Amino acid sequence: MKFSKLLFSSVVAVSVLGFTAVAAHAEDLLDSVKQAGVLKIGLEGTYPPFDSRNSAGELEGFDVDVAKAVAARLGVKPQFIPTEWSGIIAGLQAGKFDVIVNQVTITPQRKEALDFSQPYTFSAAQLIQRADDKRDIKSLEEFKGEKKLGVTLGTNYDQMARAVPGINVQTYPGAPEKLRDLADRRIDATIDDRLMLPYVIKTSQLPLRPGEVLKGADQEMGIPFRKGNPKFEKAINDALTSLTQDGTMKKISMHWFGTDVTQPIAH
Repeated sequence: MKFSKLLFSSVVAVSVLGFTAVAAHAEDLLDSVKQAGVLKIGLEGTYPPFDSRNSAGELEGFDVDVAKAVAARLGVKPQFIPTEWSGIIAGLQAGKFDVIVNQVTITPQRKEALDFSQPYTFSAAQLIQRADDKRDIKSLEEFKGEKKLGVTLGTNYDQMARAVPGINVQTYPGAPEKLRDLADRRIDATIDDRLMLPYVIKTSQLPLRPGEVLKGADQEMGIPFRKGNPKFEKAINDALTSLTQDGTMKKISMHWFGTDVTQPIAH
C-alpha cells in the first residue's frame, strides 16, 4: 500500500508539473485568433440599436459595426454568436467566444474575472417610463415601496438596482421582455443605457418615454476577454485607437446615434 501511494503521489506531482509547464507556455489569444482567421464575438442580437436583426434576419447595429471594424484591423473575419445576456459572461469564460462586443460596462467586479479593452463607448443609466405615467421618478430609492423596477438579469443595471437595500426588482432575460411588461403596466419603470432610449422609443411602437438620467451613473463600456492574453489586449487597444484616430469610430457613432458616443461625457 505504501508503494502504491508513493507511486500515485509521484504521478500526480509529474502531472501537476506538466500542467504548470503547459500553462506557462499557453498560447496567447491573439495567436489562436490569427491562426483561425476568425474572431468569435459574443453578443445578444436583441439589443437595438447596438445589435439586433433587421428584416432580412441580418445582425446590425453600433456594436456590430464596431466589432466588424476591430476584426478587420486584426486581419480576421468576425463570427457573431448570439447569446442571452444572462449567460454571456459565463460563455466568454468557458471559451465559447473570444470577446463580447455588447455594451459591457467596465466594473471593478468584472475586472477581477476578465480583462477589458480601453473604453469605446461612454454613457449613463436612465429610467424608462410609460408615456401616460406623469410621475417624476428621480432615483432608485423610490422603488423601495410599491413601485416595481424592471432590469435585465446580470447587467450592470441589475447590480446597480440590487445595491439599493429593499428595492422592488423584477428581472428579465432581455430588453424586449421588460419593455413589453412596462407597456402592459406589470412594472413601473425600467433602467437601461441612455443611448438606446431614443431608438427604442422610436421603433418599439410601445407607449414609452425617457425618464430621469440617474446621477452618479456614468459608465464606460469596453470589450472583455479572458485574462492572461497581453498580446491580444495590446492588439485590441491598438485597433480601437487606430479606428478613433482615423474617424471610423465617430462615423459609426454618428450613423447610429447622431452624436459621438465614443468620447467621454462632458459635465
